[in-house]
Amino acid sequence: MSKKMRQNMKTNLFLKSVSAGAIAVAMAAPTAYAQTDGDDDVIVVTATRRAETVQDVPINIAAIGGAQIEEQGFDELSDVLAYVPGINVVDRGGRQGNPIIVRGLNADALGSGDGNNDGGGTVATYLGEIPVYIDLKLNDLERVEVLLGPQGTLYGAGTLGGAIRYIPKKPDFEASTLSVRSELYQYEEADDLSTDVGFTFNTVVADNFAIRGSFDFRNDSGFIDYPFVVLEPGVSNPDPDFSDPADVAANLSPQEDVNSEETYSGRIAARWQPIDAIDATLTYYFQRTDIGGRQISSARSTVPAGKYESAKRVEEPNQIQNELIALEVIADLGFAELTSATGYSRFEDDGQRDQTDLLITLEYSYESFPTFTAFTREKGLEERINQEVRLVSKHDGPFSWIIGGFYNELETANFSAEYTPGYADFAGFDRPDDLEYFSQFHSYLEETAFFGEVSLELFERLTLTAGGRTYDYELETYDAVDFPLFDPGFVALTVDQIKNIDTSPNQSDDGTLFKFNASYEVNSDLLVYATVSEGYRIGASNGIATCDDFDPMAPVMQGACALLPGQAFGPGANDISDRDETQFGPDQTTNYEIGVKSQLLDNTLTLNGAVYYIEWTDPQVSSATVNASLPITVNADGAESRGAEISAAWRPIPALNLRGSFSHVETELTAPVPDLVRSITPPGFGTAFFDGEKGDRLPGSPENQFSFFASYEQPFLDNTLTYNFGYAWQDDILTTTGGRGGSLTLDSYGIANGSVVYDAGSWKGSLFVNNLFDEYAETGVIGNSLYNQTIAGANVRTFATHVAAPRTIGVRFTYDFSLD
Repeated sequence: MSKKMRQNMKTNLFLKSVSAGAIAVAMAAPTAYAQTDGDDDVIVVTATRRAETVQDVPINIAAIGGAQIEEQGFDELSDVLAYVPGINVVDRGGRQGNPIIVRGLNADALGSGDGNNDGGGTVATYLGEIPVYIDLKLNDLERVEVLLGPQGTLYGAGTLGGAIRYIPKKPDFEASTLSVRSELYQYEEADDLSTDVGFTFNTVVADNFAIRGSFDFRNDSGFIDYPFVVLEPGVSNPDPDFSDPADVAANLSPQEDVNSEETYSGRIAARWQPIDAIDATLTYYFQRTDIGGRQISSARSTVPAGKYESAKRVEEPNQIQNELIALEVIADLGFAELTSATGYSRFEDDGQRDQTDLLITLEYSYESFPTFTAFTREKGLEERINQEVRLVSKHDGPFSWIIGGFYNELETANFSAEYTPGYADFAGFDRPDDLEYFSQFHSYLEETAFFGEVSLELFERLTLTAGGRTYDYELETYDAVDFPLFDPGFVALTVDQIKNIDTSPNQSDDGTLFKFNASYEVNSDLLVYATVSEGYRIGASNGIATCDDFDPMAPVMQGACALLPGQAFGPGANDISDRDETQFGPDQTTNYEIGVKSQLLDNTLTLNGAVYYIEWTDPQVSSATVNASLPITVNADGAESRGAEISAAWRPIPALNLRGSFSHVETELTAPVPDLVRSITPPGFGTAFFDGEKGDRLPGSPENQFSFFASYEQPFLDNTLTYNFGYAWQDDILTTTGGRGGSLTLDSYGIANGSVVYDAGSWKGSLFVNNLFDEYAETGVIGNSLYNQTIAGANVRTFATHVAAPRTIGVRFTYDFSLD
């Protein structure tokens, strides 16, 4: 028997066993995901660019309506996705962003990247019709749509794993209203209360013109302490005698609840319908977040830190700002509906982080400075222009079609500046500002695409759909690294100055993506479908300057750079690179899926499921440069994911609503990957690279996860009292591919939430408890246990874990007014 035949048999047996197991689990205990919106109103979605119910759409999609968002008290996207099968969010708090992993499509070490403006890179997020990544606060939304599996034809780049759509409520012409809301809560580990207040208004200006706006302010106290912050960087000893309170007090300035968050968010939208055939909406969105520090625990590090304490030596604030101006125009042409979606978005961030550990582990003599503490200031800017135009057929008959075009322009500029207070004077450099390292990056991306789908309905029950997308992109970049300690005349550039530097061609690519779908309506309550779909993601620069020839007289200056294939750096053979460290290329996925959607027991039970197999070609994975171990992205040869997802909703009696989900996924590399996992070789901090092996499990996602939600209503004082309980559990997670290089396997955990809601019609109040059982959950990792070393008396504190919020108790209140 050939190797290929054995692999095919293995895949077929897996799909058969998963299918049988999925149906058995679903029928035995309908843990499921709702397709109705609280009041049994069926949620209508537009994921296929046509308005259809979830049960009529022949793809794997979850829809979370506004009523359900309110019912379960969801504040952020990570809250929602915990109850969607096949998707996992790495909760890292607001400081680093929360990567979204769909169907296990992740090969990056779990602590890599900041995730602040890409969500992990394998999922495209849309705000209305505009593709833009915002970890949006869930206020005044019509619904959230989650499309599982590659969506490359209708949604384009970044949809390797799926797409997520925030659908805001549009201004309506029916009534003028005002809704106010407030929330007061406290973490088990926090000293202060947290608040969230906001309002939404809808004003009817004329029969065909309305304005809708909302504003919210969230003041979250945080719950992570920073007890090891130095009094003065470069002067105070970051490693005093921790057993001597006097020595600690003389050098450290403890900070409490540092991972605080202040977020201002809102939108203002104007909708105009000059004639029945034209509907135009102009919207401005904004969200500004000021974050005090990381949501991490250093309990595993070399200093005496507790579960909700960070060992960082300096505070790590970060300011993140998103803005979007969007214009959506819909025109009914009779034979088709024309949609034009135009967007301009802007993302800015400005942050500081502790850089001490990295510089110590380079062993470039920084550790010889007894009071060495370093920090990095990072600032970035992204500006994006999007335009999509599409036609969706409306005529009767067996044929239907979609055709459109897409344009995307993205410009990015950022810098990273490392400061080493006191070190310049200690080492004899003429640098009063102690600026030790400065990197700058500027890129310009232009992408165009044309797409279309055509469907043919046969025998009134069988529908065949074929789609395609042709794309073309060009990327230009500029990057440079400077070492100001050796250049007294160096002046750091601003982001605006970097943005004005000319870019040079870096890479380009074009291609075609395909999709095929067949669906069969067995009867009005049962739909089966099969899909083959593709997704892709563009490549990019790693933002690191190319190395010059090795200079033995200045190894520090030359060490922070990237090598080209075959380029040597240093006298040893180990310093030769086998890849281009300056950039990485695009990757692509192909998804094979079979699914079923059904309604049983007189439509009181909705039961949906799917099995899939995904081939991942040239996956983008995290690695490091040969010199200085700078984090970079490279392309591996291949990986795969296969699994099953189940969702259901059941209302056995009118007062009781049950829903839940279950998913199982298996992922692995399909070919060896040299130098995939970066680690260290104790004693000392020499860099070690561990090869990824064929069959290695990919990191970042659990093999099994499930969720359950129950809601029960009863009359109370002539109104309604509702009891809600939700529980989301996930299996253990690897933090590096194959668990290599000192990887920590994160334990499984489950988070339970509960609430009691009193609904009096115009006003509503609720008491809620999140993380009811106060589960201590480690969700991600930074470094590994091999970093737990001391060098020249300095404790290296790289090893830390991201943690979920502890038990939280609070109250919510909403009040609706009529302004007519």
